[in-house]
Amino acid sequence: MGKTLTIDCGGGGLKAGVVDDSDALLCQPIRVPTPYPFPPERFVRSLLDIAGQLAQECGPADRATIGMPGMIRHGVVVATPHYVTTAGPHTAVDPALLDAWTGYDARAALTRAFDRPVLVLNDAEVHGAALVDGTGLELVLTLGTGLGSALFDDGSLAPHLELSHAPVRRKRTYDRYIGEHQRREIGNARWSRRVRRVVDGLRPVFRWDRLYLGGGNSALIDADNLARLGDDVTIVPNTAGVVGGARAWKLIG
Repeated sequence: MGKTLTIDCGGGGLKAGVVDDSDALLCQPIRVPTPYPFPPERFVRSLLDIAGQLAQECGPADRATIGMPGMIRHGVVVATPHYVTTAGPHTAVDPALLDAWTGYDARAALTRAFDRPVLVLNDAEVHGAALVDGTGLELVLTLGTGLGSALFDDGSLAPHLELSHAPVRRKRTYDRYIGEHQRREIGNARWSRRVRRVVDGLRPVFRWDRLYLGGGNSALIDADNLARLGDDVTIVPNTAGVVGGARAWKLIG
């Protein structure tokens, strides 16, 4: 297909780049803050603006891959955690935004707006597309605003589970136990121990062959806890959320 525009939509920022079929970035990626409130119409306009900026640098893309937080099923938003809020993560949910996003066919809307093929997935699934080698059970966890997850079995994407909303300790969800808000509140050392405890707790549940820890905060795990994560755990760069755009079509699209 030549060029794939990839936009990694997070709670705090929208990161984007254009890659070719060898997964090479064709121009400098860009990042803009996620604007709030963020109804679907503004979401589409923001992504079109980003596409326009990148087209000036590396020409128009042939297709687009969009990764966004939450439960995305066949391109339709079942639930998304941040974009239904008044001002971003950890602010009040707006009932009107909740209604607007629930059941929103993001793939259809973006395909019309971009006038080219569009793939819409959970953001951790796009990360995983860049990382998995297609052997055995591979779990991807992204550490950012919250916790993202994607599971691959011999390279095939398993149905998405919103692990981030499961309770982990004292009624706190994974999002609220090891998310960015908690990292800032308790500091990197305590937060790193929490990440290690989460990995240790999930290992007997998934019995993965390989766990990839990505997202913007994976690089902040301190050396002591990093050394104790285990040989079956790999830390990966946050650029996977953009680089995985082309490969996602081969694995999933």
